[in-house]
Amino acid sequence: MTLPASFFARPITHRALHDRANGRVENSLASIQAAIDAGYGIEIDVQLSRDGHAIVFHDDLLDRLTAQTGPVKSRDLAELVQIPLTDDAGKIPTLPEVLTTVKGQVPLLIEIKDQDGAMGPNVGQLEKATADALANYTGDVAVMSFNPHSVAAMAHLAPQIPRGITTSSYLSKFWPEVPSGRRNELRDIPDYDRTGACFISHEADDLDRPRVTTLKSQGARVLCWTIRSPEAEAKAREVAENVTFEGYRA
Repeated sequence: MTLPASFFARPITHRALHDRANGRVENSLASIQAAIDAGYGIEIDVQLSRDGHAIVFHDDLLDRLTAQTGPVKSRDLAELVQIPLTDDAGKIPTLPEVLTTVKGQVPLLIEIKDQDGAMGPNVGQLEKATADALANYTGDVAVMSFNPHSVAAMAHLAPQIPRGITTSSYLSKFWPEVPSGRRNELRDIPDYDRTGACFISHEADDLDRPRVTTLKSQGARVLCWTIRSPEAEAKAREVAENVTFEGYRA
């Protein structure tokens, strides 16, 4: 199992080709369509509705991107899909809606957001919803998560879909909810082989980590996040085979 070549043929938009000032917020259908029109790959995030569906939204809370407040997982699907996105003409999309829009035109990278809260083993429902939505999808697609337990769950639920681990330096200021011991474990990417991963998407400022070098030498494909300038892109490409970008045209 390997990532299709399309994941390296074009840069990947971070949360789709969003531009809030021009009416396209992250992970919206408008941003997704803009990425398709520009010929870019697309990275999106999925969260879980209260009744067990995969919706395309980055944050745990509704507050930043809608006029609503509170956890995404406290709302049923029927309610979530009626919530307008702030500064965007659309509403919160479902994963099946996004798949219908993309329909194989560009590669799609799906990040499964941690539902355990501390990168622990309390996962499974969002992974099942994601696998169910992807069951009949024929385009180039891959899944990844910061939580290796989610990646392992996808290996069981959808072994045919390429999977990877989203990886990081795990600085405490960016990961206050994750216990320090767990951050220390994850920093060394110990679960790559166990999960049957074929790639990592690593924090761009941490690409010189020896473990990244080792994994790459052993055949792991290396993507990175999040690039915000041509200068940062050029530096990242010294290690990474492709970039996930926002705020400019890679």
